[in-house]
Amino acid sequence: MTLERTLVIIKPDGMQKNLTGVILKRFTEAGMRPIASKMMQLTEVILRDHYDFLVDKPFFPDILSYMQQCPVMLWVLEGENAIAKVRELLGPTDSKLAPKGTIRGDFGVDKSTNVVHASDSPVSAQKEIARFFRKEEIFG
Repeated sequence: MTLERTLVIIKPDGMQKNLTGVILKRFTEAGMRPIASKMMQLTEVILRDHYDFLVDKPFFPDILSYMQQCPVMLWVLEGENAIAKVRELLGPTDSKLAPKGTIRGDFGVDKSTNVVHASDSPVSAQKEIARFFRKEEIFG
Protein backbone atom coordinates (compact mmCIF):
# COMPACT_ATOMS: atom_id res chain seq x y z
CA MET A 1 0.00 0.00 0.00
CA THR A 2 1.18 3.49 -0.86
CA LEU A 3 0.29 6.70 0.97
CA GLU A 4 -0.86 9.11 -1.75
CA ARG A 5 -2.41 12.51 -2.17
CA THR A 6 -5.08 13.42 -4.70
CA LEU A 7 -6.97 16.54 -5.71
CA VAL A 8 -10.76 16.55 -5.61
CA ILE A 9 -12.97 19.32 -6.99
CA ILE A 10 -16.66 19.43 -6.16
CA LYS A 11 -17.98 20.74 -9.46
CA PRO A 12 -20.79 23.31 -9.81
CA ASP A 13 -23.55 20.68 -9.99
CA GLY A 14 -22.29 19.14 -6.73
CA MET A 15 -22.18 22.58 -5.12
CA GLN A 16 -25.66 23.47 -6.37
CA LYS A 17 -27.02 20.20 -4.99
CA ASN A 18 -25.31 20.93 -1.64
CA LEU A 19 -23.40 17.62 -1.70
CA THR A 20 -20.06 18.65 -0.18
CA GLY A 21 -20.78 17.15 3.25
CA VAL A 22 -22.19 13.90 1.86
CA ILE A 23 -19.24 13.47 -0.49
CA LEU A 24 -16.59 14.30 2.13
CA LYS A 25 -18.22 11.79 4.49
CA ARG A 26 -17.95 9.05 1.85
CA PHE A 27 -14.26 9.82 1.35
CA THR A 28 -13.44 9.95 5.06
CA GLU A 29 -15.39 6.76 5.79
CA ALA A 30 -13.22 5.08 3.12
CA GLY A 31 -10.06 6.15 4.97
CA MET A 32 -9.22 9.37 3.15
CA ARG A 33 -8.02 12.28 5.26
CA PRO A 34 -8.55 15.88 4.10
CA ILE A 35 -5.26 17.77 4.46
CA ALA A 36 -6.25 20.92 2.52
CA SER A 37 -9.54 22.56 1.68
CA LYS A 38 -10.72 25.74 0.02
CA MET A 39 -13.60 27.21 -1.89
CA MET A 40 -12.87 29.30 -4.96
CA GLN A 41 -14.33 30.80 -8.09
CA LEU A 42 -12.39 29.31 -11.00
CA THR A 43 -11.06 31.75 -13.59
CA GLU A 44 -10.70 31.18 -17.31
CA VAL A 45 -6.91 31.27 -16.89
CA ILE A 46 -6.85 28.46 -14.33
CA LEU A 47 -9.41 26.42 -16.27
CA ARG A 48 -7.39 26.73 -19.49
CA ASP A 49 -4.38 25.42 -17.58
CA HIS A 50 -6.35 22.65 -15.85
CA TYR A 51 -8.06 21.49 -19.05
CA ASP A 52 -5.16 22.25 -21.40
CA PHE A 53 -5.77 18.98 -23.26
CA LEU A 54 -9.33 20.13 -24.14
CA VAL A 55 -8.77 23.80 -25.02
CA ASP A 56 -8.89 23.14 -28.78
CA LYS A 57 -12.07 21.06 -28.62
CA PRO A 58 -15.32 22.62 -29.87
CA PHE A 59 -17.03 21.93 -26.51
CA PHE A 60 -14.39 23.74 -24.42
CA PRO A 61 -16.49 26.95 -24.14
CA ASP A 62 -19.22 24.80 -22.54
CA ILE A 63 -16.71 23.51 -19.98
CA LEU A 64 -15.65 27.07 -19.17
CA SER A 65 -19.24 28.18 -18.74
CA TYR A 66 -20.16 25.16 -16.60
CA MET A 67 -17.10 25.32 -14.32
CA GLN A 68 -17.65 29.05 -13.70
CA GLN A 69 -21.35 28.81 -12.76
CA CYS A 70 -20.51 29.12 -9.07
CA PRO A 71 -17.60 28.66 -6.68
CA VAL A 72 -16.31 25.11 -6.30
CA MET A 73 -14.87 23.23 -3.33
CA LEU A 74 -11.35 21.83 -3.58
CA TRP A 75 -9.75 19.26 -1.31
CA VAL A 76 -6.44 17.50 -1.09
CA LEU A 77 -7.12 14.04 0.28
CA GLU A 78 -4.45 11.73 1.63
CA GLY A 79 -4.67 8.00 2.20
CA GLU A 80 -3.53 4.56 1.19
CA ASN A 81 -3.77 4.34 -2.61
CA ALA A 82 -5.83 7.56 -2.50
CA ILE A 83 -5.94 8.10 -6.26
CA ALA A 84 -7.42 4.71 -7.13
CA LYS A 85 -9.63 4.63 -4.02
CA VAL A 86 -11.17 8.05 -4.73
CA ARG A 87 -11.78 7.15 -8.37
CA GLU A 88 -13.38 3.87 -7.30
CA LEU A 89 -15.71 5.76 -4.95
CA LEU A 90 -16.61 8.16 -7.78
CA GLY A 91 -17.41 5.55 -10.41
CA PRO A 92 -16.93 6.08 -14.17
CA THR A 93 -16.67 9.60 -15.58
CA ASP A 94 -19.98 9.14 -17.38
CA SER A 95 -22.54 9.21 -14.59
CA LYS A 96 -25.00 7.29 -16.79
CA LEU A 97 -22.61 4.32 -16.63
CA ALA A 98 -21.77 4.68 -12.94
CA PRO A 99 -23.37 2.09 -10.68
CA LYS A 100 -25.62 3.11 -7.80
CA GLY A 101 -23.60 3.38 -4.64
CA THR A 102 -20.86 5.37 -6.35
CA ILE A 103 -20.85 9.16 -6.03
CA ARG A 104 -21.46 9.74 -9.73
CA GLY A 105 -24.01 6.94 -9.92
CA ASP A 106 -25.97 8.43 -7.03
CA PHE A 107 -25.68 12.14 -7.85
CA GLY A 108 -24.35 12.68 -11.39
CA VAL A 109 -26.27 13.28 -14.60
CA ASP A 110 -23.93 12.53 -17.53
CA LYS A 111 -20.29 12.67 -18.65
CA SER A 112 -19.89 16.41 -17.99
CA THR A 113 -22.33 17.00 -15.15
CA ASN A 114 -20.74 14.39 -12.92
CA VAL A 115 -20.39 16.14 -9.54
CA VAL A 116 -16.66 15.63 -8.91
CA HIS A 117 -13.27 15.86 -10.58
CA ALA A 118 -10.43 13.77 -9.16
CA SER A 119 -6.83 13.31 -10.23
CA ASP A 120 -6.30 10.22 -12.39
CA SER A 121 -2.61 9.48 -11.73
CA PRO A 122 0.23 10.39 -9.39
CA VAL A 123 1.64 12.77 -12.01
CA SER A 124 -1.67 14.59 -12.52
CA ALA A 125 -2.31 14.67 -8.75
CA GLN A 126 1.00 16.39 -8.15
CA LYS A 127 0.38 18.95 -10.92
CA GLU A 128 -3.21 19.58 -9.92
CA ILE A 129 -2.48 19.99 -6.23
CA ALA A 130 0.27 22.51 -7.06
CA ARG A 131 -2.10 24.35 -9.44
CA PHE A 132 -4.72 24.96 -6.76
CA PHE A 133 -2.85 24.94 -3.43
CA ARG A 134 0.28 26.63 -2.12
CA LYS A 135 2.52 24.38 0.01
CA GLU A 136 1.63 26.32 3.17
CA GLU A 137 -2.09 25.57 2.58
CA ILE A 138 -1.52 21.81 2.90
CA PHE A 139 -1.49 20.37 6.41
CA GLY A 140 -0.28 16.84 6.31
